[in-house]
Amino acid sequence: QVQLVESGGGLVQPGGSLRLSCAASRSIFSMYVMGWYRQAPGKQRELVAALASGGSTNYADSVKGRFTISRDNAKNTVYLQMNSLKPDDTAIYYCNAYRFPSDYWGQGTQVTVSS
Repeated sequence: QVQLVESGGGLVQPGGSLRLSCAASRSIFSMYVMGWYRQAPGKQRELVAALASGGSTNYADSVKGRFTISRDNAKNTVYLQMNSLKPDDTAIYYCNAYRFPSDYWGQGTQVTVSS
């Protein structure tokens, strides 16, 4: 079992920045793909960014150039740096750890972009 705990969400003005953190209960980054997903009201959950065990990254087109996923192996923590935030980025953001057949989720953290 792996527990994932997100933090760092909040209210920010358009154009602002936030950094989300996802702390894993044990060292898994060498084996799991780590991802950040988001779900806005009335919409399906979508992949925002992913970080493979080898270090390769993948981003949704809507966040390329604005968001960066990274990890700190010593702290068992994955980050999502979000810059130039837009109202459309408002959603609950979830951390995910995946390695077939295991699929773990955090509880989510709310990000609201509004003036």
